Amino acid sequence: MINRLEKKWFRYPGSLRPSIAALFYCLLTYFGGGMLILSLNPILMTIGTLAMAHGMIIAAYMIHECGHNAVFKLPHHNALLGSALNWLTGGCYGTYDDLRAHHMRHHVDNADSVTFDYRSYLTRHPIQFKIVKALEWLYVPVVEFLMHTVLIFAPFIFKEKKDQRPRVIGIIAVRFSLLLAVFLYSPIAYACYLLAYAIFLTVLRFMDALQHNYGLVMAFDNNSELITHKDDRDYEQSHTFSNPISTHYPWLNLLMLNFGYHNAHHSRPTTPWHELPKLHKALYGNQVAFVVPFRKQLLSFHKNRVARIIGDDSETQGNQFAQRLQNGSAVGANGVSFLTPF
Repeated sequence: MINRLEKKWFRYPGSLRPSIAALFYCLLTYFGGGMLILSLNPILMTIGTLAMAHGMIIAAYMIHECGHNAVFKLPHHNALLGSALNWLTGGCYGTYDDLRAHHMRHHVDNADSVTFDYRSYLTRHPIQFKIVKALEWLYVPVVEFLMHTVLIFAPFIFKEKKDQRPRVIGIIAVRFSLLLAVFLYSPIAYACYLLAYAIFLTVLRFMDALQHNYGLVMAFDNNSELITHKDDRDYEQSHTFSNPISTHYPWLNLLMLNFGYHNAHHSRPTTPWHELPKLHKALYGNQVAFVVPFRKQLLSFHKNRVARIIGDDSETQGNQFAQRLQNGSAVGANGVSFLTPF
């Protein structure tokens, strides 16, 4: 029975059990965590906040799997699942098709494309910049909150997305009504949801920060001269870095659905998450040149949490970034989440 279901619906042999397990865990932690938060018991609310945050994390990485059509055989089924899970991450204001197209461009162009350049915006507004710096120093992921806020208003800002306005208005009405209901039920419960969301955004950007030292290009700029490394697989691998939580205890990487095996992912993007450790070992063995130790990841993330707001353009050139990764001084990137496709 299981084999028949797997052959009929799932793209790869052996995918049914891990995929169902990940989805079940995602839904259990998100909605179960929500119930614990609504209990208003302080201990249960704390557990619920952490559980909901991790449910969002798993949802995000399952959306990433769907974007690569790595779960189901049919793209339509991947799109349905990805769109549904995006309601849990709060990224549903943008369309799944935009999310997928934006992320595929990341893989093909070997660049991080942006439509809203928050860096230029902040440099033009020094007061807001100072506030952002202060909040980022306090580990508040305000840049990610800004990007997700712009995602809500993108159809009203960018003419290329104006046809999405009715859809976004409907989503705003639903989600904001639910959030208002939670706030009226208990402001503390509402604060727990915000905290869970902040933890979720922090974890995602922690994983994103050091995985590439690509340059930034404007998403609506079709000037091919700006995309100088399109389809260049040597460039892609040499500017991609793996940041697993642990190489000694691989099971810990399941906390992020093995997203840290990033060189393996970029080598074969449609490989399902549960096969990435095996692929990493087959391709790279014990090579460590592009594997960032977890301690160095934490050190870089901590030391450069304010500098990362603007970033360091010099890190996109030469091997300076790779050298900085090894001593924990790399600045890395902000605002490049696959959940904010603009």
